[in-house]
Parts: sequence; structure tokens; C-alpha cells
Amino acid sequence: MKKNDTRTERDSMGVVEVPQHVLYQAQTQRAVNNFSVSGRTMPVPFIRALAMVKYCAASINSSLGLLDPQIAEAITESCDEVIAGDHLQHFPVDVYQTGSGTSSNMNMNEVIATLAAIKCGVAVGPNDHVNMSQSSNDAIPTAIQVSTVLEVESRLLPAINVLLDAISAKETEVGHIVKTGRTHLMDAMPVTFGQEMEAWRRQFESCQEGILFSLKGMKKLAQGGTAVGTGVNAHPQFAALFATEVSALTGVGFEANPHPFNAMGSLDAAVALSGQFRNLAVALMKVSNDLRWMNSGPLAGLGEIELEGLQPGSSIMPGKVNPVIPESTAMVAAQVMGNDATLSLAGQSGNFELNVMLPLVADKLLESINLLSNGLTMLAVKAISSFKVREEVVEEALAKNPILVTALNPVIGYAKAAAIAKKAYAEGRPIIDVAEEETDLTREKLEALLNPALLTRGGIADR
Repeated sequence: MKKNDTRTERDSMGVVEVPQHVLYQAQTQRAVNNFSVSGRTMPVPFIRALAMVKYCAASINSSLGLLDPQIAEAITESCDEVIAGDHLQHFPVDVYQTGSGTSSNMNMNEVIATLAAIKCGVAVGPNDHVNMSQSSNDAIPTAIQVSTVLEVESRLLPAINVLLDAISAKETEVGHIVKTGRTHLMDAMPVTFGQEMEAWRRQFESCQEGILFSLKGMKKLAQGGTAVGTGVNAHPQFAALFATEVSALTGVGFEANPHPFNAMGSLDAAVALSGQFRNLAVALMKVSNDLRWMNSGPLAGLGEIELEGLQPGSSIMPGKVNPVIPESTAMVAAQVMGNDATLSLAGQSGNFELNVMLPLVADKLLESINLLSNGLTMLAVKAISSFKVREEVVEEALAKNPILVTALNPVIGYAKAAAIAKKAYAEGRPIIDVAEEETDLTREKLEALLNPALLTRGGIADR
């Protein structure tokens, strides 16, 4: 940069040249100079949540008589702008920065201080005013918690409900259709589409319950612990007042963590919640693969369903259409599982009084929420809601399924039933035809014993 394109800023280490047009100051510029790693800045929900921390802190410090009301008002007004999504270009610090997130904390302090000084016409200090009663060591964990909770409640949980509604609607639509069940990817006893989809729905409901349970730990905030958990330089009431203030600001019930040493030295609540995200990713992978298998073919595969055709599937094979939505969703699941592994390793970096992988934790938690929210909705709308059952294919396969002979075990014995199954499979004939030839059971009796719809209800047929 040319000299006239910069201005000189000073911090405790000396002077730094900063671009003329930016709102941040010296410490942010040092971070920009030091951390040229990924080119990825901190997630927007985290930045907004950190601005909420500054807003609440200024409001409380003013009410306690610690901060000049004029400066406090200018700070809260500036925070409102960042919370609304303004000035995001002035938060350039790389995710892979100092492990405490001090660079991001000072980036916020400096931007808010600059904006506030313009508003109130007096000098506003990033440390003395904006960072009053705080440390990076409690502000950054709190911003992680607040941003995660808000994103889960506003995006992820509604997305799970979208998927649950889509599955329920499809159960109602096609749930009565009987199909060949499969274990080990091999033909098994019949089930209904409704029974298969109920299993999907129950799996996602269980994931939802797990997320809601783990979310409780994320609502116990680290704010007020300041540098090491002792609350040094913060008013004794600050933690409780902060929880009340941020709850009012967000509409979510947060509380002060009664154990700030634990809240800052470990990230167990974040790791636990990430584990629930992993469980949700596992469910998404399972259902995506079920859809891919059922859609396979359409001639040489199972061909039980037809997913909506959304785009050409090949640059060389005309007419080919692929299950692109389940494939995309499966990649979402794979990334979320990888993020959970990263978060587990990051959680181990709680050295004594502080975890030192906080920015990475923020990035991966929020990435998982974003991916899952979008992936769940995409799968619901563009795959589950719109697939069609190819009933003629399902019925043909069901009629020839040799495993139906299992229902004859109590009547003719396992060995005889196995022989009938092998013959039916070898000759490509329906079980009922071969059983009629090989046993003394009447056609009427066999129809009752081998009725696929009745077999989906379990138990032993009337002999």
C-alpha cells in the first residue's frame, strides 16, 4: 500500500500502518499481517453474537455506573449495526488465528470503538470502554455459545421439522405399499414403505431430542469469568446481569454458568452438541443411501422408486439421470462427521484455565449447523417429498421373493421350506407356485400363509 492509502495506529507494541478506509485499528492489522492461513474469516453468526456481547456489556456497565452513558449509548448503537449485518467487511481476521480468539475480540472492540467515537464525538477506547468487564477468554466462548444456540433454534431445529413433516406426508401417501425387505442388502421378509419410513422418522426424532438436550449446556454462559475464571475486573453482579441482558436481546433463555472455571477451561458442552450433530449426520447418510439404493437402476438396479429428475447425469451418456440430492446430502453428512472429529480434538486443547482452539470450534460448529440446515431441507423438498413408487417393480419382486417361504417354517419345517426357496429362486418362479407343487397345502391355505401384507404385521399366520 502507498503511504497515502494508510494511516498510522498505535497499540501497546508500537505503531502499525492500517488501510485508510477500514474501521479496525492496530491489533486487527497485526492479526491480518500474522495469520495469512485460510483466507476464511470468522462466520457471520459468530461476529453478530460477539457484537451482542459488546452490546450487553456496555449496557450493564452503564447501569452499574462504570461506563459513561454517552459512550455506552454510542457503543450499543454501533453494536446494533453489526448485529444487523452492517460493516462485515471490517472483520478480516482469519479463522486460524490466536487460539483464544483475542484477535477477533480486538477486531470487534476496535470496529465498535471507531464507530462509537464517530457517533458520540469523544474518544472511545477498544480496551477501556468496549472491552470493559470482559476478557477475550470469556467473551469468545460466550459468542460461540450464543451464536450456536441462535443458529440451532432459528435454523437447524426448523429444518429437522421440515424433514419430519416430509417423511410423515410420504408415509401417508405410500405407506400402505408392501415391498421386499432387505437385510445385508439381500432379500428379506416383506415390509411396507410406511414401516421403512417410520424408521427414518424415528431416527430423526431421536436426533432432535439429543440436540435439544445438549443445547441446555450451551445456554450456560462463560461471560463474567474474565481472564481465568475468577471474574477479575468485572463487577460481582456482571455475570448474572449479562445473562439477563442477552436473554432479553435474543429472546432465548441464557443463564450465567455457576462454574466459570469449567466454562472457560473446557468446551465439553460444545463437544457434546457436536456429537449430536454427528448423530444427525449419520441419520442423513443412512436415509440418503436408502434412497440411492431404492432408486438404483432404473433397469439393472432395485428400481423401487423414482427420484425427481433434476439435471442431466452424464456429460457423455444421454438420458442418464442420477440421484444428485441424496449424493449431495451424503457429502454434507461426511463433512459434519469430519467437523465432529475436529471439534473433539479441539476440545482436548483446554490447557489449565483456557481452551486455545476457540476460533476453530466456532467455525466448525457453525459450519455444521449451516450444512445440516440446508441439507435437511434440500433432502425433504427435492427427494423425499417428490419421489414416486414404481409399484409394478415392487410387486413383481415381492411375488418372486424366495424369503416369503419363511412363513411356512412353522407348518412344513425349515429344511423343507429351504428346499422350496432354492427351487423357486433357481427357476425364477413365485414361491406360492412351487410350494403348491412340493407340499400338500391347498392354494387357498398358501395364499393365506404367504400374503405379504399380512406378513408385514408379524406373528404367525393362522395355520
